[in-house]
Amino acid sequence: MPALTDVTDARPLLTGRLRAGHLLTFDLALAAALLALAVGNLAVGNWAPLVDWPGWVNGLVSVLLGVPVVVRRHAPLPAFTGSIVLSVLAVLGGGAWVAYFASAAPLHAVAAQLSRRVSVPLLGVALAVGVLANAVPVEAHALGGIALCWTLSGAAWATGRASRERRRYVALAAEQRAREAVADERLRIAREMHDVVAHSLSLIAVKAGVARHVAARHPAEAGAALGVVESTARTALDEMRVILGVLRSDDAEAELAPSPGLAGLAELAERAGLGGVRVELSVDVPDEPPGGVALTVYRVVQEALTNAVKHAAPARCTVTVTADADGVHVEVCDDGTRSPVPSAGTEGHGLRGMRERVGLHGGTLEAGPRPEGGFRVAASVPTGAAVSGE
Repeated sequence: MPALTDVTDARPLLTGRLRAGHLLTFDLALAAALLALAVGNLAVGNWAPLVDWPGWVNGLVSVLLGVPVVVRRHAPLPAFTGSIVLSVLAVLGGGAWVAYFASAAPLHAVAAQLSRRVSVPLLGVALAVGVLANAVPVEAHALGGIALCWTLSGAAWATGRASRERRRYVALAAEQRAREAVADERLRIAREMHDVVAHSLSLIAVKAGVARHVAARHPAEAGAALGVVESTARTALDEMRVILGVLRSDDAEAELAPSPGLAGLAELAERAGLGGVRVELSVDVPDEPPGGVALTVYRVVQEALTNAVKHAAPARCTVTVTADADGVHVEVCDDGTRSPVPSAGTEGHGLRGMRERVGLHGGTLEAGPRPEGGFRVAASVPTGAAVSGE
């Protein structure tokens, strides 16, 4: 059963596919039909003039009736005004029925392009012309003529107004999508900032503490620790420059450093080792997953190792990354000891960020203490094929 939110079934009917040339052709055809109707009836004597004026006046009115229809989209207000003047002349010339149709198309353009404060009074003018056309003189079929004129005018105004509202809705929807895209980008950048800062500062804090404690008795070891602090800080600064460059750049095609992926897991393991967590890494992924999935896997491992460095070091940790038809699976287990983990409702930004990242791909994440001790993080991230097949 197709999804109810399928956007391919939400395109506007006809109007969403018509170009300017198509609309002009439609207006020309409509004007030609009105011209043929008026001139044809005039030729067979169906016009009964109410005033004594030359016959060519009615002929000129008949010819000009189509002009407002052609120009209505470019100049709706002048087109409607011209159609009303021609309608009154048609009534005086004895072709009252022409007035029923002459102002309908221009009134549609007025309702579609102008505000309600303008279009509603003009609708009243069109309705008044319908009454005038059947009141001079009053005939037995006057009520029928008024009903026909009011129906045509009301339908033209209503459809024009509906077209205006639809365009306004489309514009609001596009604006909303733009705001959501900005919010999503901000959230993505916030995640990247958190991952970079949390991981790097955790390692820096650990190594700075080591250097402070051994500085007096083991200066060589303190120097090595400070070297790790320096290299980690430089790496973090480089990553921060990339992220901030995205925020500052107005160029949509700005060159960015490639997003970290599975190839960067070995470096993560090495850096975690510098923080006191010995990592055993196993990656069994035959084909490189899509960029978004690879980045998510990288960030999950990074956050899990960061937490191990912060809360469990010194410890031993195993990182296993595998792939199958359902997606990529990650498991990070450590054997360290730590304070009780907060509940899911009060978990820190790191775990929430991991859940959000994995959730964006329709995946699942589990995080919690192991029965035998230590902590376990497990995530399953569907690949594009897996998600599309749902």
